[in-house]
Amino acid sequence: MFRSDEIKDLEIEKGTGIYLYDKEGNQFIDCEAGTFNLSLGYCNKEIVDAVNEQSQKLTHLTSSYLAEPVVRLAKKLIDISPKNLTRATTKVCGGSTANEGAIKLAQYYNKKSEVISFYRSHVGQTIYMQNVSGNSFRKEPFHFPQSDIAHMNYPYCYRCPYNSTYPECQCKCVDEIEEYLNYGSTGNVSSLIIEPIQGNGGNQIPPKEYYKKLKKLCEECHIELIFDEIQTGIGRLGTMFAAQYFDVEPNMITTAKGLGGSGYQIAAILMEEKFNIMESHFHSFTYGSNVLSCTAANKTLEIIDNEEFLKHVREAGNYILERLEKFKDKYSFIGDVRGVGLMIGVEIVKDRETKESDVELTKEIAKRAFQNRLLLRTSLYGLGNVFKIRPSLNITFEECEVMMDKLEKVLDSFVY
Repeated sequence: MFRSDEIKDLEIEKGTGIYLYDKEGNQFIDCEAGTFNLSLGYCNKEIVDAVNEQSQKLTHLTSSYLAEPVVRLAKKLIDISPKNLTRATTKVCGGSTANEGAIKLAQYYNKKSEVISFYRSHVGQTIYMQNVSGNSFRKEPFHFPQSDIAHMNYPYCYRCPYNSTYPECQCKCVDEIEEYLNYGSTGNVSSLIIEPIQGNGGNQIPPKEYYKKLKKLCEECHIELIFDEIQTGIGRLGTMFAAQYFDVEPNMITTAKGLGGSGYQIAAILMEEKFNIMESHFHSFTYGSNVLSCTAANKTLEIIDNEEFLKHVREAGNYILERLEKFKDKYSFIGDVRGVGLMIGVEIVKDRETKESDVELTKEIAKRAFQNRLLLRTSLYGLGNVFKIRPSLNITFEECEVMMDKLEKVLDSFVY
């Protein structure tokens, strides 16, 4: 992920919508929505007002007791989830603890221990979730054992690890998992955790058929399928969850980031009824189910769970993708453009024929974007040659146009 010394020295004074302002009053367009968590932008007035009102009544409560905003949020999350998910818990503090909790729930239910994850995945930063994540650089400085965790190839359609193309490949990535189950595992696989779109690993989007085949394999092998929807959930794809976009029912969904709407820390695990057997003391945190955060989440869902709003996300995303496809025709260093809704990635290459990645150019694009007051993130977790466009979901079409005009100006500066 690109971060220059200039950005490190940037001192932000305020933010509103998709905009940030430094102490000199300079305006920046945030293409990142914070850390992809500001689904409704900076200082969203409706959320701030709801939280301020709640703060006059109750700010926090131990999860031993019930509070109306907490109960209401759990019911709403179940309402917007795939129909097989009938339980929700918010007694977690973030994406890492939500994912760790989902794995615990699976192990407690089926009494098995092994977990399958994917190369380049980013599913958390606790000690255990760093091990489950597919990035060795995050583990290298530390010394803790990694056991009962297997990593597989994620379906990277632009750079297929099997030198194949879809649909001719018939989703060989799933066949690899089956090979591992038959010949590499101990027959003790409890769960498989996957990001429906691999966000930090380069915005990789599997074919819908992949998830149909993966779900079938998990069912046949009695493996619990966990969707890490920390980044893809809460309207980011133009559906409430990626599970609905891919038309598949995972056994559990984890959600965080965008659930807080305007930066409030909140996370949840959505699960099938069969997992509702583990006592809460096995996975419960002091600031889980925080009343103010749950209030923010309730207001966020009230706004986003609306077909007109979700339609806007899809249409805004389509506008950006159409502009990027034109950029691809214009700039030979753009190798691939991919996205769903407002979760978009642009892959930068030295040569389209060889698809050789150009990490340095990607970093330079992000640097010049910053100099033009446009904030972009790059894909440190993947090959490092993808920059991502994930603005707040309520970005207007006019703001989309200004953002893309600025980006085009940046990319023009690399044409000699």
